[in-house]
Amino acid sequence: MRMLRDPDCLLAEGLATLRTQFQVPGSFPAPVLAAAEAAARRAPSDHADWTARPFVTLDPAESTDLDQAFAIEAAGADWLLHYAIADVGWFVAPGDPLDAEAWARGVTTYLPGGKAGLYPPVLAEGAASLLPDGPRPAVVFTVRVDSAGETVLDRVTRAVIRSRAKLAYESVRDADLPPGFLEIAERIELAEARRGAARVDPPEQQVERGADGKFALRFRPLLPSETRNAALSLACNLAVAKLLLEHQTGLFRVMAGPDPRAEARLRQTARAFGLTWPDAAPLAQFEKLLDPADPRHAAFMLAVRRAGQGASYAPYAPGNPPWHAAIAAPYAHATAPLRRLADRYVIEAALALANGRPVPDAIAAAFPLLPAAMQRGDARAGQIERAVVDLAETAILAGREGELFDAVVTDLGEQGARIQLCDLPVVARTTAREVVPGDRVRVKLESADPATRRLAFQRVQ
Repeated sequence: MRMLRDPDCLLAEGLATLRTQFQVPGSFPAPVLAAAEAAARRAPSDHADWTARPFVTLDPAESTDLDQAFAIEAAGADWLLHYAIADVGWFVAPGDPLDAEAWARGVTTYLPGGKAGLYPPVLAEGAASLLPDGPRPAVVFTVRVDSAGETVLDRVTRAVIRSRAKLAYESVRDADLPPGFLEIAERIELAEARRGAARVDPPEQQVERGADGKFALRFRPLLPSETRNAALSLACNLAVAKLLLEHQTGLFRVMAGPDPRAEARLRQTARAFGLTWPDAAPLAQFEKLLDPADPRHAAFMLAVRRAGQGASYAPYAPGNPPWHAAIAAPYAHATAPLRRLADRYVIEAALALANGRPVPDAIAAAFPLLPAAMQRGDARAGQIERAVVDLAETAILAGREGELFDAVVTDLGEQGARIQLCDLPVVARTTAREVVPGDRVRVKLESADPATRRLAFQRVQ
């Protein structure tokens, strides 16, 4: 959850507490800022001139840290996706203050109303960002997408590009996009379906204060432009993973699917929301039927995300092929170096391999170290996201103490029964005894405290 609409700032204190509790940095140390200023003045010198190609970006309207731009051209029955990625490696030298700070942070950390960037704004929102206000250094991945949606890297080029337009998810029209954009997205989606991929893109949760003074939960489903743009990023990352595997090196994003116990909980959650999940249908098949515009489906999609075993990073290891269950394929992260530390190293490795050079020693040496650095950053980001969800849930229910709610038991543990409210996407604990997963219960809200982010329910029947 990255959006909290709180016009009267009733949650501001809680969000400030989160920043302190999780030690979210408010700024950068002076040496890092000085290094960023110096790096921003560095002029590209080892880059081909691709400024004549019509690159564009597609992001949220308010975004200024633009990692990706794209241009598309036809190649017979194939499409060539020229996917330009911000050339962060050009600005950051191994071991310099920028590099050391990035290793300490791991990722950009998002909170409602603000973020703690991986790099200072002069780079992330300026010299390194692919904004349409001048030429920018980039690493361009030319991805060939065939009629079946299969991807392969034709080449990787360090180049200077010039974005023609900063397109926004909220306002972009199909006519604004280059020919081939929609067809590439469709091909990638069809290829996912054939692989049995189970990517879950739940809507964004928003908490708004109504005229009655109470908070209510709203869902903002992903726009079609967002899902189509994500398909382009997926195409590039899949092609990069193939290149790395071919050369038996690199860093991969890996994930196992929900284990049987988690899937059993999800079936109870589906029941809580009144969703019909056939016994014989696997989760991946059932997910294809979900509509994020339906609040019940949206809430279930969020539950699926929470139920997964979590993605992590793993360096290439002989005899242990990398696998990402949600993608149903080997997968690498290369398309967001302004927001993820690991992407910078994957990009440099792919650039070398695609041009017949060995992976630089410093890059190869980093691959075994990056999983721990990324795990720290991702873990903190995950803890913050869960805390924000807890804050939002308590805000929604604050003032409703004493009300009764229908719920379904989804799991049992030492701290009591885990319940899913039937009318709200709220997960909590209750001291209910003699219940089993799947039981429908009636609970009374005893307390909802945004200050501690804690809910207390008591079973009444």
